[in-house]
Amino acid sequence: MANIRSVKGMVGLVTGGASGLGRATVERLISQGASAVILDLPSSDGHKVAAALGDRCAFAPTDVTSESDVRSAVDLAKEKYGKVDLAVNCAGIAVAVKTYNFKKDLPHSLEDFTRVITVNIAGTFNVIRLAVGEMGKNEPDADGHRGCIINTASVAAYDGQVGQAAYSASKGGIVGMTLPIARDLAPMGIRVVTIAPGLFSTPLLAGLPEKVQSFLARQVPFPSPPVWPGSFALSQVILLEVGWRTDL
Repeated sequence: MANIRSVKGMVGLVTGGASGLGRATVERLISQGASAVILDLPSSDGHKVAAALGDRCAFAPTDVTSESDVRSAVDLAKEKYGKVDLAVNCAGIAVAVKTYNFKKDLPHSLEDFTRVITVNIAGTFNVIRLAVGEMGKNEPDADGHRGCIINTASVAAYDGQVGQAAYSASKGGIVGMTLPIARDLAPMGIRVVTIAPGLFSTPLLAGLPEKVQSFLARQVPFPSPPVWPGSFALSQVILLEVGWRTDL
């Protein structure tokens, strides 16, 4: 790119920003001089995280599948910080269930499958479609850029394991919609990228049964423990995907 710059002065929306990868991304944005709005459930630690990070961080209680919640979060960013430059989609849920449990003669719950698809795919798309409306109002920089969307898929989109039918399908859906959305938004100078992290320690992983965590950890050749030294490291990768220098 002809004009490489830092994220200083930018304003980002971060879904799932109260914990795990989302929180690490928010902390990284703030440390690099950007402002951030945390979009997370009302029951999350969003208020505490925002308060701890200071005036350049705000919390918007949000269900990513709700149009009104996401619109309110976008409005908050505009009112408090004047614009929206970035949207980082980290919110997601998972279940660990086989397609059919032959021991119990029980099929995978359709309700659970639908819930994962709805939150992970529809929720991500809901944030994208509403955030870019505000990004499109930005004045383009010297290279014509107005904003950037960063989605979180997973290695499970390409290499799903036992019990990951719903989760893998949802992450594959995020991968599949990235290119067409990028093509839709390219004329407006809005970039769209998706990352596919491997296994690392987050509240989402911790919420799975211990035997499932152990099984997934054994699928990682090296290093096998599902721990990335603070999700902070992955947030650096995310900010690099924005396409601007992050002073690492």
